[in-house]
Amino acid sequence: MAVKIRLTRVGRTHDPHYRIVAADSRYARDGRIIEQIGHYDPKKDLKEAVIDRELALKWLGNGAQPSATVKALFRAQGINEEFLKSKKSGK
Repeated sequence: MAVKIRLTRVGRTHDPHYRIVAADSRYARDGRIIEQIGHYDPKKDLKEAVIDRELALKWLGNGAQPSATVKALFRAQGINEEFLKSKKSGK
């Protein structure tokens, strides 16, 4: 099973909100998810996204691949660098 960390859209028309989720890559964008990691409002700054660091690092450590947008969110929050440091140190 190939796990992706990606966004699922919620919210009304012309007022998007997204959930950051770990999902099987074979399912649809808004389909079945494995676990919700956080949420993001695109009308606000990337740094204002709410992400559970522990869950994000757990899924990255288990080999989940983030989408381009989620990778940008992780980079803005410092999660990407934290993961690379832990990977480099072997923890």
